[in-house]
Amino acid sequence: MTAAVGPLRILVVSDAWIPQVNGVVRTMATVVAELARLGDVVEVIGPDRFPTLPTPGYAEIRLALAPKRRLARMVDAFRPNAVHVATEGPLGWAMRAICQARGWRFTTSFHTKFPDYLHARTRIPKSWSWALMRHFHAAGAGTLCATPTLAAELAARGFADVVPWSRGVDLAGFHPDAARQGAAEAWESLPRPIFLCAGRVAVEKNLEAFLALDLPGSKVVVGDGPQRAALSRRFPAAHFTGWREGAALARAYAQADVFVFPSRTDTFGLVLLESLASGTPVAAFPVTGPLDIIGAHPVGALDEDLRAACLRALNADRAACRAHAARFSWAACAQRFRDSLMLCP
Repeated sequence: MTAAVGPLRILVVSDAWIPQVNGVVRTMATVVAELARLGDVVEVIGPDRFPTLPTPGYAEIRLALAPKRRLARMVDAFRPNAVHVATEGPLGWAMRAICQARGWRFTTSFHTKFPDYLHARTRIPKSWSWALMRHFHAAGAGTLCATPTLAAELAARGFADVVPWSRGVDLAGFHPDAARQGAAEAWESLPRPIFLCAGRVAVEKNLEAFLALDLPGSKVVVGDGPQRAALSRRFPAAHFTGWREGAALARAYAQADVFVFPSRTDTFGLVLLESLASGTPVAAFPVTGPLDIIGAHPVGALDEDLRAACLRALNADRAACRAHAARFSWAACAQRFRDSLMLCP
């Protein structure tokens, strides 16, 4: 790598990148934009530049096919002085190998509990997958993770050099006034209260735990994914809207009475901050993500009894939700990311 003089030339290699829609992509895309605003030159290499194969069960997520040789040429053309490997997929492993072969230091980030996801779908023992993940990240100079709860878990699992790296929220894009902006949708006239969940409709999101609850009012799911057809058949009273983004997504958050987050495996949950920024309280299990974002703050409720959490969250102060979300900054997130790169001069 070239020596760092003035603005950095930052290379980010990620198996999760546009046009995928998920928290990893939103995080990295926002951080890249913030870094560019600070004057750094950032190159993101994702699967869109390679021949790909669909991920089993997730056809919309494409994985790069044998990327190492072509990736090395791209790296040489860019000439970075800082490298971040964001994911543990084919591109991540290839970039890890390139860095090791050249004696380059690099940082990694831990976004997804793949061992839990794989176990849920294939019953592969979690211990096998965790060992592989630990091996992958051990080669880096530091592993960035989003919350103190996750950092403690990774440390307990033998991960070294774990670096805190929180997230932010677009306060201009997500706000309570969005409830009065844009076109109304049919589900907004459903019986109140409206309990809303947003994100990928997949087994690891544990949506069944939400949809099976005996709650007053109505349940709405914003998003799409491989479980949508099966869940919509099993829970015909629930309303599935499909993907929403931009103003339509902001309006959905702001129109809801409670945002329900049933996942037990997410490492943060950007949707939690988006909901809070919209003035909508959160109900969730007391797990990584909700514990760190909601905790004991009066902006929702955490409970192993998710129904009880949903009902208690109805009483939360919506103004307090907005104020709490304002504590999370994308500018601070990007600066922390940049500071971490100094681990690998």
